[in-house]
Amino acid sequence: MNTPKPLAIGEFVVLLAFMISIVALATDIMLPALDLIGAELGVSNPNDVQFIVSALFLGFAVGQAVAGPLSDSFGRKPVIYGGYAIFLIGCAMSLWATTWEMMIAGRILQGVGAASPRIVSLALVRDGYAGREMARIMSVVMAVFILVPCIAPALGEGIIALSGWRATFGVLIALAVIAAVWFAQRQPETLLPSLRRPFRATTLAAGLREVLRSRIAMGYTLATGLIFGAFLAYLSTAQQIFSITFDRGTLFALYFAIAALAIGAASLVNSLLVMRLGMRRLSVLAVLGLSALSLAFLVPVSVASGMPDFWLFMTWLLASFFCIGILFGNLNAIALEPLGHIAGMGAAIIGSLSNIISLPIAWLLGQQFSGSATPLVVGFAAMGIAAFGAMCWAECGIPKHG
Repeated sequence: MNTPKPLAIGEFVVLLAFMISIVALATDIMLPALDLIGAELGVSNPNDVQFIVSALFLGFAVGQAVAGPLSDSFGRKPVIYGGYAIFLIGCAMSLWATTWEMMIAGRILQGVGAASPRIVSLALVRDGYAGREMARIMSVVMAVFILVPCIAPALGEGIIALSGWRATFGVLIALAVIAAVWFAQRQPETLLPSLRRPFRATTLAAGLREVLRSRIAMGYTLATGLIFGAFLAYLSTAQQIFSITFDRGTLFALYFAIAALAIGAASLVNSLLVMRLGMRRLSVLAVLGLSALSLAFLVPVSVASGMPDFWLFMTWLLASFFCIGILFGNLNAIALEPLGHIAGMGAAIIGSLSNIISLPIAWLLGQQFSGSATPLVVGFAAMGIAAFGAMCWAECGIPKHG
């Protein structure tokens, strides 16, 4: 059988960015409405509305564990189709939710469904690329992908103002249908039948053992989870921080977009530097930069009793997000390096474990919010230091390379 002709690199990158952006859009489009949703559905503790974000990533962690191995057995495209179907069901549940429990259940289903296009897209890249070239492509995908968080809250505010918060889920349904149709029409299957692994419990167990025994895969998965935990804490509390801590709620979408642009800029810079400097060197510089910036920022934060000058906070946030953007472009690629022959399962386990690690971190940091920025800054510093330790452990006794 002939190898399927791949898409032109430009369309391939944009298509993947659009497909994986469903996670960012599902997270960010309703951020301006968290307090409205909580009020309408009877949430008493203001911090509990953060679970609208966390529930999505709980489902996402579960979905990744299933989607990757299934894609190794049945091909990339059927699994992505199934994911979009589950995502649409979850959006419909949230759209018509009359109770808080129904909303959370719908959000979990959205996460389960969104996991397939997100994680199987990584396998699509890994099917055709490896090492630094894979990191370069993923960095460009992330740079395109980052446009979504820039516009999502503003888009959400407009939709909410015109039609109410429930309409945001209608927009998610429409965009998911567009992504699924584009993918079906243009992207060929990248995993030929001769390369597929039987879907058996013994095969899955063997693949899991291989991932767990890989020091590189596990160390960088832990680092990814720690960094993402701090980042998810920001996503969960951003609306509260801008509205309550700094009284900037009317311009929340603008400031959220500015911060997101720092990650996009970092991803672009990473794509230009990674072939020359290597993933590991850039990751070490970024994680040390994140840790040092946050430790230094704790001084003015403490002096101001958790409420520093807003523009000083934004400066720290932009610099920290630039470091995180470098890390997002490299940590997953390094973790996947030894797993090319089980790319789908490898991406699934790495993604699922990193999300499982991140959720309790985000919950712990988010629940500490009481009007102060201190828990978020402490979280960024602590997770940066811990991630550096995980990276050092992963590389211990292993020859240094790109």
